[in-house]
Amino acid sequence: MSETVVLPNPAPASPSETVNRSPWAGIALASFAALLLELSLTRLFSVVLFYHFAFLAISIALLGLGAGGVFAYLRRGWLARFSTRHIGAAACSLNAVAIVIALEVVLHTPVSLLLTGHNFKRLTLIYLCSAVPFFFTGLLFSVVFAREARRIPQLYGADLLGGAAACLGIVPLLNWMGGPNAVLFAALAMAVAAVLWSAGGRARLAAVLLALVLLVTLAANRNGRWIDVIYAKGAPIAKFASKVEYVRWNSISRIEVDVKEDGSRWIVIDEDANSAIMNADPAKWVGTVWQKRLMVSPPSMANILRPKGKYAIIGPGGGVDVLRAVGNGSPSVTGIEINPIIVNDVMTSRYADWSYHLYTLPQVHVYVSDGRSFIRGTAERYDVIQMTLVDTWASTAAGAFALSENNLYTVEAFRQYFDHLNPDGMIAITRWEFRRPREALRVVSEGMAALRQMGVSDPSGHFMVFSEGALKDDGIPVVVLAKKSPFTPEEEAAARAHMKETALVAQYMPSERPQNPFSQLIASKEPALFARIYEFNVSPVTDNNPFFFFTLKTSQILNRTVVNRAMDWKVNLGVVVLAMVVLISVAAVLLFLVLPLWLHGGSGAHALNLVYFVAIGLGYILVEMAFIQRFVLFLGHPTYALTVVIFLLLLSSGAGSVASRRWLEEPRRVRIPLVIIAAAIVAYVLALPTVLGALVGLPFLAKLAVSGALLIPLGFAMGMPFPTGLRWLAALASAETASVVEWAWAMNAASSVLGSVLAIVIAIEFGLNVTLTYGAAAYLLAFALTSTFERRAAAVRG
Repeated sequence: MSETVVLPNPAPASPSETVNRSPWAGIALASFAALLLELSLTRLFSVVLFYHFAFLAISIALLGLGAGGVFAYLRRGWLARFSTRHIGAAACSLNAVAIVIALEVVLHTPVSLLLTGHNFKRLTLIYLCSAVPFFFTGLLFSVVFAREARRIPQLYGADLLGGAAACLGIVPLLNWMGGPNAVLFAALAMAVAAVLWSAGGRARLAAVLLALVLLVTLAANRNGRWIDVIYAKGAPIAKFASKVEYVRWNSISRIEVDVKEDGSRWIVIDEDANSAIMNADPAKWVGTVWQKRLMVSPPSMANILRPKGKYAIIGPGGGVDVLRAVGNGSPSVTGIEINPIIVNDVMTSRYADWSYHLYTLPQVHVYVSDGRSFIRGTAERYDVIQMTLVDTWASTAAGAFALSENNLYTVEAFRQYFDHLNPDGMIAITRWEFRRPREALRVVSEGMAALRQMGVSDPSGHFMVFSEGALKDDGIPVVVLAKKSPFTPEEEAAARAHMKETALVAQYMPSERPQNPFSQLIASKEPALFARIYEFNVSPVTDNNPFFFFTLKTSQILNRTVVNRAMDWKVNLGVVVLAMVVLISVAAVLLFLVLPLWLHGGSGAHALNLVYFVAIGLGYILVEMAFIQRFVLFLGHPTYALTVVIFLLLLSSGAGSVASRRWLEEPRRVRIPLVIIAAAIVAYVLALPTVLGALVGLPFLAKLAVSGALLIPLGFAMGMPFPTGLRWLAALASAETASVVEWAWAMNAASSVLGSVLAIVIAIEFGLNVTLTYGAAAYLLAFALTSTFERRAAAVRG
């Protein structure tokens, strides 16, 4: 039975405000600027801090939005003195200024990797300053949604459409102007939003002047002359090189070419990973210093065993593996490099002469693609598939844990590598190793699991492992060679002959099995069981749980004596950061949301209504983040996954929000899309890996069409529950419940903060399928909570 209600308007607009003025454009542009800022910060944090902290940008944004909603609720009486247009112009203007201040703080505040109180204070400063712009956005949206309750679906649709536009814009903006300027562009967009909101007179003039100042600043800083990265990983940029010769940003990373004191050129990725640019003529390299250097390192063992083989090299960078393969006589070398700057700008353009045109030799073919996606989609077969220290740690715009490298090191990936080898071909993967092995050891574990799937019950003859000297220290390169067929005595003899000429040490050979973890793992024939009793987590990882680099067990994460500041401490620090963000997020939600609600007389009935919005926020963010990771392999690039998934979900959700006003005229009908969403997510858990795997060979445009067919219907339904719930809440016609609209906004944002962290925690611990399942459970919880609205409505009538 339906009821007649009066929609509240806690702060009526002035007459002049309602004439030919729509808040949709201002909402859409503010949403565009806010999401553009969030995505730009993920890229900037990956360079200035570490890739783990790029993930903080998501939590910072969502927490700031929620805090703005809380402020709108607590100061609703004071805000009622101002018109919506006045608040919009002021909030957007202050937001634009706050973005510039936050950018300067981020660029001028060095934060090192050490977990010290001093670094924690600096990180807190960055966190708080970066949250201020999102606070003003949250304030604006909360006020507008509360005052324009009749148009909530349209406003929410404008919000999502603006966010979708930011997803489309972030990649070209980062490619064109770089990280700091992308942040400045977000400030400029927010200033233009202030112009749209302003009523005229001095307010509009001030907003126009602010926009002009930002436009001039952006134009003057086109090449990063005035505003650019000053500190990276806690140290000045100048510390890393004698001379920075070339710098360019894109959506994947910041690429820099440094000139060292000896005159060599090095590609530096996000001021962390680096790769030397080769400076040798492959036709004349015999007897040169380059041959001597490259043929004594562990990866050279693949060239000794397959000197004339056909090579596929994933992540060639400056061309080390390419030069080694060509110099030893390979007639065909395929390079698969994920970053177009390295291929198109560095190796085949600016430094083509320096590298003796290595990447344009007739026998060399270099493609810009994700390595695994390329291998999986090609019909070619190779004698060697090689990856040497592919671990850039560079966050994409999607934030941390959407790393392409993770997907290179899964059991399914190894199975695909084996499938694309010639009958006598081999995989050659080099990893950094430690006194207590874990990374190369995990590579062996992955290979064993893949071989078992191929019917190999005894893997003892299928591996050879070599290190650069004994494992007496951390940071020793180790190559793992794995074949579909057992290694022959002749191959072992060739390997021993090469070891006599170098400092290479055999950690494992079929006929030489020292007492070490490599021999013990292979002898166990059960990598998962071995990992349970081994000191580190070296169990095989799958596409459902692709976190190869996290090798610490739970009891070791905060034990400094275990990691001893080792090279992988910065990798496993990501888990510590996640734990910290979970605690901070829970504390912030309790302090800024639950406590004020309790102090200001929030009743149990209101709390249950608000839990509905918590469930909706959790469900949406869990599904979104799991889909981003799932679509990386299908679309072939993490940036494509970010752009396509978020764009399609936001765009279709915006359409669903607008349609919900007509289709769900009675708010109680929201139960229909909630059930559809939960059922669809469960179906995706069961079918999505198979569907995406079967269609991965399609042309890219066809993949986009498939992505749309899979995501748009679900996104359309996911756009309905939030605005419909807000309408239902606003329709409980009392002054007290009218203010709860701001609370609903804040709670939804706060739950998204927690959800963005929990999505990764769940994925690391249980896998992506469980993450999606929890998303479905959140929507079912929202379905159950719809009854609280009906009970509240009955109480209002009574």
